[in-house]
Formats: sequence, C-alpha cells, structure tokens
Amino acid sequence: MEFHDNMLREGVLFAIGNPLLDISAEVSSEFLAKYKLKPNDAILADDSHKDIFKEMIEQFTVDYVPGGATQNSVRIAQWLIGVPNATSYVGCIGRDKFGEILASKVKEAGVNASYMYSDTEPTGTCAVLLTGKHRSLVAYLAAANKFDKSHLAIKSNWALVEKAHYYYMAGFPLTVCPDAMLQVAQHAAVHDKFFAMNLSAPFLSSIFKEPMAKLLPYVDLIIGNETEAAAFSTSFGFGLTDLEKIAIRMARLPKENGKRGRMVIITQGSDPTIVVQEGRISRYPVIHIDPKNIVDTNGAGHAFVGGFLAQLVQGGSIENCIRSANYAANYIIQQSGCTLADTPNFSVTATGGF
Repeated sequence: MEFHDNMLREGVLFAIGNPLLDISAEVSSEFLAKYKLKPNDAILADDSHKDIFKEMIEQFTVDYVPGGATQNSVRIAQWLIGVPNATSYVGCIGRDKFGEILASKVKEAGVNASYMYSDTEPTGTCAVLLTGKHRSLVAYLAAANKFDKSHLAIKSNWALVEKAHYYYMAGFPLTVCPDAMLQVAQHAAVHDKFFAMNLSAPFLSSIFKEPMAKLLPYVDLIIGNETEAAAFSTSFGFGLTDLEKIAIRMARLPKENGKRGRMVIITQGSDPTIVVQEGRISRYPVIHIDPKNIVDTNGAGHAFVGGFLAQLVQGGSIENCIRSANYAANYIIQQSGCTLADTPNFSVTATGGF
C-alpha cells in the first residue's frame, strides 16, 4: 500500500454499525454467574437479561460512554486521521436523551453521522461488565435493530457511499441489516474499492453463518481475534485449530474482486498479531504494557481496527497500519471506556512495538 494524498479527504471511509450507549461497571463474578455470562464474551440480550441494566446501576458505579463496535472504530480512525468528516457513519438510534448524547459525542469527534431515527424504540445500550482485566458485553440493540437499507436509498446517504473509497463494518450488523451490508460490499467490489469486516463475536459465525457467507466474497479484509477465528474455523468446516492455517484458509475463500487478494488479521491479545497478505504470513508484536497500567480492556479491539483503518485510508504500508493499530489499542486500554484525548500522539516511526 502506498500513500495517496488525494485519498485523505472528506468521506474517504464509510461505515454501517449498531450505535449503542455503553453502560460500564466493575462487577463481581457472582453477578456474571447470575446472568450465566462468561468473563470474555459478547452476546445479544434476551429476556433473561431484562433486569441487568437496572441492577448494574443499582449495585455498582457505572460510566456512560458512546459505544457500538463500528462506531468506536470510526471515532478512533477519525481521531487519528484528523481531517474533518473524513469518516461517515450510519446506524439507527432513538429519539431520546441517550440518542442526543450519542449524536453530540460523535459529531464532536468529527465523524459525519447520518442516523436513522426510530420513533418506537429507545437508543440501544450495551452492558460492559468488567471483572479485573476481562470484559463481558451484553448488547440490547433496541433502535439499532431497526436499521435497514431504505436509509441508504436516501440520496444524501447513498452519496456518502459513493464518495467513500474504503468501507468498514463490524460483524454485528449481520444480526440487523445484512442486506444493507451486502449492498455496500457489492458496490465496493464493482468499483474496485476496499471493504473490511470484523468477525466481532464467536456467535456470529455460527448463528448468522448464512448472511456472513453471502458477504464474504466481497470482503477484502477480515479482522478477528483468536477466539472468533477458532469459532469461524469450526462453523465453516475448516477442521483447523492452528491460527496461521485458519488465516490462510480464510484468505483463500472465494472472492468476487480478483484484482487484490484478501487480507486476514488475527489478534491475540498480548501475543503477536497474525497477518496474511498475498499468501504470506507475518507476525507483528504488540506494544508491551505493564499490567498495572491497564485500566479497561473494553474497546481494545475496536481501537486496533480504528488505528489500522486510519493508516489504510492514507495508503500506509501494512507495517504502518499495524503500528497505528497498536498505538490506538495501547492507548484505549489505559482509559476508562472508549475515551479520546484532544490530539493523538502518534508517529509511524516512533511507536508500534517493532
């Protein structure tokens, strides 16, 4: 990848996501057990979780932070790019106070958000349950679940799609609007643009395997962590446990746009990140951090993606994309929630762990 200055402009990156308000708290292992939750997982709320938000607020000290996987990544990419409205984002929120907070925070971050509004559902929320260095996410999509591709049919919104050269979506919208994701992905393939998707959570590869399988031929970059990659291997019948072999197999899945090979990135927490590009495997170390400096691991994966995208849209080398990703992830785990300073302190020559 080479730097192209003309790419660093308004609207270069477009994203669809599930905008949520994160309600975050340090909780006990007993609280997790009560709701049958794992220390490290991401699930959608069902009837058994109907009281979780109320009980969190009553029993623990909570923080309210704008969230949603894709929205977090886009905010971080925008922060690092620094060009106003370099990023565009769509999703559905409610006409309520939480929605006002989200819209205000995202606008302040410089992201050009064009929300669809629900008059019947509240803005979505996500319980972020922290136990030590672990986090369990329970998302109540609410209004986010109402997004559909009719929003893209609005002339001004489709103009955002056409203006972009890069597209990113977490896997979570597969539960909401796979048709909208596919429409944008097909546009990217036809016009030789770049489409990236995150595996996001183990359950998506199994429960939502069919819409994921339809989308994959149009995906130029697959990103996931080691748990998500293992779940993908199982669901798609690879029969593999070695992460490098899984990454290679992912890269070789059928692809519509044959002008470029598929890139696959698998993160492993503090262990080196695996990258498959043009059939070659590389490993990149992360930035070492003293455990005592880790405040909150929630959002680390979102930050990694945001950092990677920030360099990708500038035509940065894979090494610089990873350096930027490492910087963003390292920064976020030292904050409470996905909160950002006014100005990033990043240099591709001075950071990155390698």
